[in-house]
Amino acid sequence: MRWFLALVVLLGLIAAGAYEWEQASYYGAGPAAQNTTVIIKSGTGLRGISDQLAVAGVIRNANIFFWGVRLRRTTEKLKAGEYLIPAYASEFDIVKLLESGKTVKHKVTAPEGRTSDMIAKIVNADPVLQGPPVATPAEGTLLPETYLFQRGDTRQQIIARMTKDQEELVDRLWAERRPNLPFKTKEEAITLASIVEKETALPGERRHIAGVFINRLRTGMQIQSDPTIIYGLTQGYPLGHGIRESELHRATPYNTYIIPGLPPGPICNPGKDAIAAVLDPMDTKDLYFVANGQGGHVFSASVADQNRHVAELRERERIEKLNRLPVPVSTVPPLR
Repeated sequence: MRWFLALVVLLGLIAAGAYEWEQASYYGAGPAAQNTTVIIKSGTGLRGISDQLAVAGVIRNANIFFWGVRLRRTTEKLKAGEYLIPAYASEFDIVKLLESGKTVKHKVTAPEGRTSDMIAKIVNADPVLQGPPVATPAEGTLLPETYLFQRGDTRQQIIARMTKDQEELVDRLWAERRPNLPFKTKEEAITLASIVEKETALPGERRHIAGVFINRLRTGMQIQSDPTIIYGLTQGYPLGHGIRESELHRATPYNTYIIPGLPPGPICNPGKDAIAAVLDPMDTKDLYFVANGQGGHVFSASVADQNRHVAELRERERIEKLNRLPVPVSTVPPLR
């Protein structure tokens, strides 16, 4: 009888020791000395996950991790994806991370003012996005923004998000638009917003510039926007030189120095601020603006003021050019 009791006590001690050891292994610090990225593919079972974590060096033993998860009945809660395992993460920490589905987020940025062709090329060039290259969407149908995604997302999904986000934004702002604007459709609003977007990079100027163009449309004046000339010639890609006199007068459907009113469509994908600006423009009597040489513009309500501002700009440019000229080296020999 004594030997039986001794055996029971021994087995109990072994079981208690094994439990304490397993608990220490499960909750104790892991072996990885640095953050480690692990990609768990969809359909990978617990055995495969355990082996993958062991190969990555974030756990010490695949079998111990496997049985630790099985005993705690959390197998079905582990989610596929790309995870950043923190340095010294315990098995418990890793399980909780895989249960949470908090995968690594990547990002792709579509800058404001880019054409749809430019944005499609950015999306197609992303090394993490999957799927075949996307075709160029219709001009002005994408919302420029930084989009977060996880590994496994496709290029077409990103383009679909850009399209959906723009539709939702335009629907909301259109419903709140100022009355009696000189355009009738959302498409025309996007076209004008694309011109505003290309005319200034300063958020504080967009409503003012929108107000100028609104005034021009109301009075029947031509918009006369340089970016529309460029779009008609290159579909929005840089000319590589200043606009020439011949290009200024070249007839294209987008040249607002020649055509009346708005061009037939957008010249880029405008951002949120530009879209909001044309639907709620600044109240102004201004009809003109010219660059101030410092990244912004000077606005005028009359031709006389505009001509004066243009002359002032040209004079500043002339003086700056003179200041940039190299100082001639004196030919007079130095005094000795």
